[in-house]
Amino acid sequence: MTEIFDPPVFDGDELERARVLFAHEVTFMMGAVAIAGLPPADLPEVAFAGRSNVGKSTLINAIAGQGHLARASNSPGRTREVNFFVADEQLRLVDLPGYGFARASKGDVRKFQNLGRDYLRGRPNLKRAYLLIDARHGLKSVDTEALDAFDTAAVSYQIVLTKADKLKVSEVEAVTARTLAAIAKRPAAFPRVLATSAEKGTNIPELRAEIVAACAI
Repeated sequence: MTEIFDPPVFDGDELERARVLFAHEVTFMMGAVAIAGLPPADLPEVAFAGRSNVGKSTLINAIAGQGHLARASNSPGRTREVNFFVADEQLRLVDLPGYGFARASKGDVRKFQNLGRDYLRGRPNLKRAYLLIDARHGLKSVDTEALDAFDTAAVSYQIVLTKADKLKVSEVEAVTARTLAAIAKRPAAFPRVLATSAEKGTNIPELRAEIVAACAI
């Protein structure tokens, strides 16, 4: 499939404003391995979370319009710190440690996941979190812990389906509907699921507009 259509939410002006913002320079700011090392909470932030190999780095690169901003790797679970990227000095994209690591010890996994949870609980300028789910697989039991963490932290979060170009349109519609039903009663879940393809650019403009709207820029 080459295109996925969601009901229109943003008008042309909103999409263009988001395009222009991310057309400006997006730069890597820093990586933090402990809460004490986080930068000042002086810009609005949106955070990205997801299980290993969901395509998190690739999606961040697509949002920024840069091929190698966030380091993608063939080794699942490479992101083991909280990484910050600054967009046009107006907002930050935050890459949270992945979960479901295939090659990390149980102690390491706990350490990385706790860092992500601590960030969610203690970041006053966090405007929204995006939980990435592989469209081919949908929500799995391993994702439930992440959903619970968002709800407990009372952080507004939105589900973003990745790799939707690998499915037929009808299949994307089905997994979107199942995902919406699964989060319907979760208190912090944003009631819209966005199906994306970083490879095809599908719904990347809409995701940018979601980010800009969440940050009230």
